[in-house]
Amino acid sequence: MELRPGPEAAALRLGWLALLLLWISALSYSFSSPASLPPSPVPRVRTSYNLGRTFLGLDKCNACIGTSICKKFFKEEIRFDNTRASHLGLPPGDLPSYSANYSDDSKTWRPVEILRLASKYQNEISDRRICVSASAPKTCSIERVLRKTGRFQKWLQAKRLTPDLVQGLPSPFLRCPSQRLLDRVVRRYAEVADAGSIFMDHFTDRDKLRLLYTLSVNAHPILLQIFPGAEGWPLPKYLGSCGRFLVSTSTRPLQEFYGAPPDQAADLAYQLLGVLESLRSNDLNYFFYFTHVDAGMFGIFNNGHLFIRDARALGVIDKQEGSQVATRAGEDQDIFSCLVSGCQAQLPSCNMVPEKQSLVLVCQQLLPRLLQGRFPSPVQEEIDTALAQCGEEASPDPEVLGAATRLKDILRPLRTCDPRFAYRYPDCKYNDKF
Repeated sequence: MELRPGPEAAALRLGWLALLLLWISALSYSFSSPASLPPSPVPRVRTSYNLGRTFLGLDKCNACIGTSICKKFFKEEIRFDNTRASHLGLPPGDLPSYSANYSDDSKTWRPVEILRLASKYQNEISDRRICVSASAPKTCSIERVLRKTGRFQKWLQAKRLTPDLVQGLPSPFLRCPSQRLLDRVVRRYAEVADAGSIFMDHFTDRDKLRLLYTLSVNAHPILLQIFPGAEGWPLPKYLGSCGRFLVSTSTRPLQEFYGAPPDQAADLAYQLLGVLESLRSNDLNYFFYFTHVDAGMFGIFNNGHLFIRDARALGVIDKQEGSQVATRAGEDQDIFSCLVSGCQAQLPSCNMVPEKQSLVLVCQQLLPRLLQGRFPSPVQEEIDTALAQCGEEASPDPEVLGAATRLKDILRPLRTCDPRFAYRYPDCKYNDKF
């Protein structure tokens, strides 16, 4: 005979069941409360993304370099601090450059360098200048102000980047612009979807502002794009930009090698003289010169190859076409002329830059730190004599160039042929040019 519970027992069971459900609900709420456990992965990623946007300068776009490599940052395929630990936070915000690792498959990593377009302090000054130029508050939209300028309005109407559109910009790269050089900029500009044409039909308004802003603040990323290392130019590879940062292949600055063994010092000095020679004379008939130098402007890859690490002080003169527009004092200056260094006075004529300029600067300021007191006599005396002649500012161009050639001849046999110099090994065993 089956026993069935009475009405009182059924009611009691239902009451207990209701209490159990209420307790489970309360427990579930306590576990889902933000105060009980760390945020879930989704909010954490969103918070990191927002911090990254501000850190990278994306909140200031389109007054920035570009966005071509942003996905790599947000997918954590570019990671700061030379580690692959995804939990690390953002690095200090006031450094000019950062070491990082870059991956295409999240398994194999290679070192890269992340560089600011300008220092954090310079960016803050620049942004304030933009607002002041429009009599706007400090919190103005810098993009909106720049879009209203007369220069940018001319850019909007332009089908082709012509010398008059860049006249008055402070970069040495644009001190003596030729149409051939500017066509090369447009044709190879990597921050647009469809490159290859000298006309800007495929440029959006956003693209034009980013290019103009980059040229106004620091032309280094443009030089990496239009004179790539893959074609033999002594510049690191441009990997892309995000906000106000660019990413390129990693190099160690030259000053880290001031205490290098004599054979390595001779090799680096020989390479540096060779780089200056290629900048002075090349197949494209461009004459590159430095307005100033320091050891941080040159870097060495892990294979021992020396490259230009920072090209912001590199000027270009087109020996084939020449400069098509003469600089006019003050006439072409505007807010774009004053973003990082203040408004500049009239620049000297392009014809006033001597061939010896970069050599004199390097022989005065960099090569002595590598070469003096490193070699036995009489080789050291020969090096010192050639260095002094190469760095003599009052000497004519031929004498300085001749001294640099003699110095290369002295240094060449002082270099050794071994695996430490992977960029020329084992070729140096079989080819006299090494």
